[in-house]
Amino acid sequence: MANLAGKIAVVTGVSRGVGRGIALGLGEAGATVYVTGRSVEEGQGREGLSGTIFQTASDVTAQGGQGIAIQCDHYHDTEVEAFFQRVLSEQGQLDILVNNVWDGYQRIVENGQYTWGNPFWQQPIWRWDAMFDGGVRAHFVASHFAAKLMI
Repeated sequence: MANLAGKIAVVTGVSRGVGRGIALGLGEAGATVYVTGRSVEEGQGREGLSGTIFQTASDVTAQGGQGIAIQCDHYHDTEVEAFFQRVLSEQGQLDILVNNVWDGYQRIVENGQYTWGNPFWQQPIWRWDAMFDGGVRAHFVASHFAAKLMI
């Protein structure tokens, strides 16, 4: 694995899953990794899922990097902007951005039925909006603020 000592990374949506794995890999390579997400209490994430940003940050540090947990709801542009301002003030740079935050999976069971696997025409419209607002749009907003630190 490449040596990323001295590199500053941001990984969004790190409480569990792919984002957590990417953050750990960057930590193993020696990067300082800012990890964002909404889950700050075990079992209090969407749908009661386990994992927190603090646990991921701690594990990044245990892997050899430096993990820094910042609670950030990527639905709120002002929180995202403030987060990147913090990175700028603390580090003066950003080398790596991994847009992983995603939403739209909540309430996959509606009225006692698992609905996620249904054809798209049977999906509720709110799910489409949630996936774009909490995914595609959130990635654009994070990239907008991150790019200013990366150029």
